[in-house]
Amino acid sequence: PPSRLSARFCLLPSRARAAAAMDGHGDGRQPMLGKGPPSHRERHFTAGEVVRDVIMGVSDGLTVPFALAAGLSGASAPSSLVLTAGLAEVAAGAISMGLGGYLAAQSEADHYKREMKREQEEIIAVPDTEAAEIGDIMAEYGLEPHEYGPVVEGLRRNPQAWLEFMMRFELGLEKPDPRRALQSALTIALSYIIGGLVPLLPYMFISTVQDAMLTSVGVTLLALLFFGYIKGRFTGNRPFLSAVQTTIIGAVASAAAYGMAKAVQAR
Repeated sequence: PPSRLSARFCLLPSRARAAAAMDGHGDGRQPMLGKGPPSHRERHFTAGEVVRDVIMGVSDGLTVPFALAAGLSGASAPSSLVLTAGLAEVAAGAISMGLGGYLAAQSEADHYKREMKREQEEIIAVPDTEAAEIGDIMAEYGLEPHEYGPVVEGLRRNPQAWLEFMMRFELGLEKPDPRRALQSALTIALSYIIGGLVPLLPYMFISTVQDAMLTSVGVTLLALLFFGYIKGRFTGNRPFLSAVQTTIIGAVASAAAYGMAKAVQAR
């Protein structure tokens, strides 16, 4: 990050001033060993990828089976058939979305490896050009040549650090976690199952399809409201607006499926 990068290249106190501060003779004050500015603990949210997977899985899990159950209910299907079809859809959807998450994370890791290999070859083939690019990057942060010159030379003496620097600051790529693909697949699939079971629960206990559908609508809309609110809190959006938007999307999807089933049945 810019703040961390620029802080790393700030000018340090001279040795004379540092020594004076240590022995207390610099300005007549006693040494302040062990004392200094109050410690600062940075609190950053670092589970963004996991939250993204959960949001993706739960949102689709709540919406798709909900719409399917509403559509089958609109076609006057018995509760047992709605439940069977809904569970089959949840299983298929969880596998499909989990596989999609795995392939997406794996593609990201493969892309990082390809770019790292290409950058490594450029450092070997045209080191002066790559070193000049380091200077261009640091100049964007307001550093002058005499300030970043020693840093450039230091990176040139450490090829691995040089490569990591270029990957992060030139290409904007972070090294992916090798376990990310499997974790993403499992997180999305499990979240989809949890979300998908919510609209199907009433059909497990209520034999009358219309009563089960009305109960499913109420339960699912409450779940969408709650999930939308939590999603808004985690993503930094307005929680209440996020809750309303999420609920509207689910309601529109189920209403469309229900209306289509009724229209087809009327023929």
